[in-house]
Amino acid sequence: METAGTTETPGTTETPGTVETPGAVETVETDAGTARITWHPAKKKTGKSESGARLVLAVSHGAGGGIEARDLQALAAVLPAHGVTVALVEQPWRVAGKKLAPAPRTLDVGWRGLWPALTGPGLPVVAGGRSAGARVACRTATELGAHAVLALSFPLHPPGRPEKSRAAELLGAGVPTLVVQGGNDPFGRPEEFPQGSYELVEVPYGDHGFAVPKRAPVDQDESLTVITDGVLKWVSSLP
Repeated sequence: METAGTTETPGTTETPGTVETPGAVETVETDAGTARITWHPAKKKTGKSESGARLVLAVSHGAGGGIEARDLQALAAVLPAHGVTVALVEQPWRVAGKKLAPAPRTLDVGWRGLWPALTGPGLPVVAGGRSAGARVACRTATELGAHAVLALSFPLHPPGRPEKSRAAELLGAGVPTLVVQGGNDPFGRPEEFPQGSYELVEVPYGDHGFAVPKRAPVDQDESLTVITDGVLKWVSSLP
């Protein structure tokens, strides 16, 4: 398995683990193809030279979109000011420009290949993702030694098919887990989730992409604040 990576910003090249520029992009070769990490480092402590980071939150996209998803971008914008380096991960199929995600096994291969780069800064890594990315994080958390799992819009079942439950993946993560779920997510509303040793934050009126209807009593910005506040409170509670 190849894990060599390079980090690039306009006019610079850095080695993994020394990323300081917001938006610095690192490419990583995996057995599933070339993946990409966009780093949003924790902001440095005022008046000190060392990084203010205490952990890395690595989050990947789902099967139908990329790291431009509103929740991923909101986390990258908010959490670095609170000691969390956010790594937005693009799976190889997405980097290659393909429109359809491969089988779960291949997604896991790509995530495993990325892991050494994510642990490069020498900090605890919270494995996360949205939808299909959340499933990958849950399936691989224990074997990779993830500090915790963040599951955004976990696809508990296909729309209209509650009998096709994926709860076992969530319940089997084996590490502290936070689910952030839209109140109207057709892949699983919060009340459909089984009891387990995870925490759950509901985004009222949100769909699978956390979009809220215009008629809802909360607007889109308020919904994103529910996400970022919930995640920040949770990561702050982690040992």
